[in-house]
Amino acid sequence: MSNILLLFKFRPEHIEQIREAAPDYTITSSSADKLDAEQLRSAEIVCGWHPSLSQVIEDGSKLKWVQTSSAGIDRLPLDELEKQGVFVTSASGIHPISMAETFFAMLLAFSRNLHHAIRHQAKREWSPSQQYEQLAGKTIGIIGVGTIGTEMARLAQAFGMHVLGVRRSGAPVTVVDEMLSMEGLDEVLSRSDVIVNVLPYTDATHYLFGAERFKLMKPNALFFNFGRGPSVDTDALVTALQDGTIAGAGLDVFETEPLASDHPLWEMDNVIITPHIGGWTDQYKQKMLDIFLPNLRAFVANGQPTVNLVDYKVSY
Repeated sequence: MSNILLLFKFRPEHIEQIREAAPDYTITSSSADKLDAEQLRSAEIVCGWHPSLSQVIEDGSKLKWVQTSSAGIDRLPLDELEKQGVFVTSASGIHPISMAETFFAMLLAFSRNLHHAIRHQAKREWSPSQQYEQLAGKTIGIIGVGTIGTEMARLAQAFGMHVLGVRRSGAPVTVVDEMLSMEGLDEVLSRSDVIVNVLPYTDATHYLFGAERFKLMKPNALFFNFGRGPSVDTDALVTALQDGTIAGAGLDVFETEPLASDHPLWEMDNVIITPHIGGWTDQYKQKMLDIFLPNLRAFVANGQPTVNLVDYKVSY
């Protein structure tokens, strides 16, 4: 009998639905640190991911399909998975609402100086800011207009912002006022008051935002990273924040996670940090099931999942 390994923590009623969809499979729901190498090696289907699986794959395994619980797949050993002919499907499509809400929580905090007010509150200080801003009339540049970027654009328009978008194809999206291809990235950076990165991490996006790109931005610009940490040169970002090249940054992802306790970003009053929780929501488990179950049924019936199937050529 073949095995399904659930490293993602579904609820008991979800596991029963999975069992009904694949009655001929043995299902193990556990954390990776509680499993030995043979248990990992015997799994044909894995939902979730853990670095310990990398060594198992290299040693040879029965693995045929990995369903990730994240939209990004850059932490997986893609070269080895491709070599072994393993299907990879992502959780793309789960995160638009929660990511957009987290982004706007940060953006509104900056515009109304809530991050400063909270710090003053902790010290019992009545200290109004000298400047408050409104979002209406400002220009936002969304770098990577996929499902998450589209939801961010929809909310931005509702707030009265002018929306610039960048996507590889340059194809228009209804809620984006002006869409450009990646060749127009620098133009968008120079025109925007607010810039948010939601690109996936690939070789092409490594350190996409470095010193020269920060210099293109307005001195009053706010930069947000909700894509992947390594797409931003952190040292260049710190310098840009310290010398006033840009006004502030909202960061949910980092080159190295967790962010070191002695990192200078922690001490900056023009930075808001969240610990890579932008996509988390109380509906996450159900949304994961809504992707995994159709994929599982397709895999059982035809030997291949169909939803969010990763193209190894473009790494997403």
